Amino acid sequence: MIISEVSYLGNLRTEAKHLKSNDTIITDAPVDNNGKGQAFSPTDLVATSLASCAMTIIGIYCEKNDIKFEHCDAKVEKLMGNNPRKIEQINVTFYVSKNEWDSDTLNKIIKEAKACPVSITLENQVQIDYKFL
Repeated sequence: MIISEVSYLGNLRTEAKHLKSNDTIITDAPVDNNGKGQAFSPTDLVATSLASCAMTIIGIYCEKNDIKFEHCDAKVEKLMGNNPRKIEQINVTFYVSKNEWDSDTLNKIIKEAKACPVSITLENQVQIDYKFL
């Protein structure tokens, strides 16, 4: 199933359109790779998708287990390598303490989050460091 269409806009910029919703995302090459850095880069989206996917999996787990889930923010850090140029490490810090989960619940949620589809796709390819605060 085709899920998106991507068009090159020139000047190292693309526009991706999600076909079901018609939502669009602009990407721009990062400054350290000849771009203007005025939007997410494609590798930024990969790193950010990890956090978004984990949050979604947390939400699904909480719904299925009648766990209150109202607060979650994340900060994403992406470290690039050279030769070849690729994502070497993604660090994600999740801020979940406002949910007031006990340690047993938090440990179960962390396990679920680390098994999100994006994480599984990236494992053995990219070093991933998670923190839950």
